[in-house]
Amino acid sequence: MDISVYRPGELSAADRVAWTAMQSKAHLHGVPGLANPFLSPEFALAVGRCRRGVRIAVVRERGEPAAFLPFQRTAAGVGRAVGLGVSDAQGLVHRPGFTWDAQELLRACGLAVWEFDHLVEGQGPFETGSARGFPSPVMDLEQGYDTYLAQLRGRSPKFTRTTLAKERRLARTASEVRYVHDERDPAALRTLMGWKSAQYRRTGRSDRFAHEWIARLVEQLFHTRSEPFAGLLSVLYADGKPVAAHFGLRTERVLACWFPAYDPEYAKYSPGLVLHLRMAEAAAADGVAYLDLGRGQKEYKDSLKTRELTVSEGWVTRRHPVAVGHRARRVPVRTLRNAVVARPELFEPADRLLKKVGKIRSGRTVTVKPSKT
Repeated sequence: MDISVYRPGELSAADRVAWTAMQSKAHLHGVPGLANPFLSPEFALAVGRCRRGVRIAVVRERGEPAAFLPFQRTAAGVGRAVGLGVSDAQGLVHRPGFTWDAQELLRACGLAVWEFDHLVEGQGPFETGSARGFPSPVMDLEQGYDTYLAQLRGRSPKFTRTTLAKERRLARTASEVRYVHDERDPAALRTLMGWKSAQYRRTGRSDRFAHEWIARLVEQLFHTRSEPFAGLLSVLYADGKPVAAHFGLRTERVLACWFPAYDPEYAKYSPGLVLHLRMAEAAAADGVAYLDLGRGQKEYKDSLKTRELTVSEGWVTRRHPVAVGHRARRVPVRTLRNAVVARPELFEPADRLLKKVGKIRSGRTVTVKPSKT
């Protein structure tokens, strides 16, 4: 393999075109996970503008690009999937039939270890003994929205009936209910970020938007638009004001769900669930094959899904002292966290405790300010 490593700004326009072409044809070659927008060059470049250490490895065969691996690395040679912590799909984007040697790739990238937590399917050389698979729920729109809704009714009849009834009740209560699939008003994005910050704090979770780089990343992606990729803000309005919103990323065939939130005053109408159904209908009309809800145990994801993908968490290493030290630090933390999440008798008490702490903290108002870009 001929492997070159670039800073994001050094990637040529021709390489970006080749990368996008590999994604657009991925479903034809049995690797649909590669079409995920978190694996797009636009996402890697945006993270590169917000975080240090972002690099892109380009593998060439006979002078032509064969694969792309975006990653982040430290000076010590610890590598992570680009955007680890906020990215819901990771891996090597490659042409059909391409195979690679993980050790050789890490060596060329100057990495002792490469860590991931949402490795997509079909990444055999990275799926070592340290990798563990997790379900990632999907709203399947391949056959259109009507087929999805029929499948949802068959799978979760009470949930579907109740959600559609709440949508009708909202329509009767409000003077106007309006859905905008691609909202371009930055004020609506700020409203969503404010709701999401309040939700994080209310439930005792770490507020992602308190990290300036994440707020900057979302704002940059909101303004990123190309034919195959866009940051997509979808908003449900009632009486002229937003009651639920979602910001995600889309490619030609995949809408990756990312940051959903709603106005708690409208909770009795389940506006977030109504929004997801509207999103699915509009996305299907645009030719999107599925909405990727992302890994994680959430009741709303379980209710909306019609099938699941598998993503993996773990790391790939080469023989190096840095890799040994990294494993020693990370294994206990990941093992404990995954054990709690996987077992209801542990997760539910922990979740209740976090929410209790969140209620104590939520006495103070949190305002999300737009970052300077």
